Amino acid sequence: MFQRIKALATDSTGATAIEYALIAALIGIAAVSAMSAIGTALSVTFDQVSADMSSSGGADTTAGDTTV
Repeated sequence: MFQRIKALATDSTGATAIEYALIAALIGIAAVSAMSAIGTALSVTFDQVSADMSSSGGADTTAGDTTV
């Protein structure tokens, strides 16, 4: 019985796969958080551009409407 437990404790089969899975998970978490931050910043930028265009009268809100 003790030999079996000792064999399980020293067995490293599958350790590499687990390490790669952990690395992939960390990369995925980093990518999602980076994209979230970029998306927020991009949204703020587009909102500012939209507000600037609206206040200057440059926004074309009748695009495609020919019944002016």
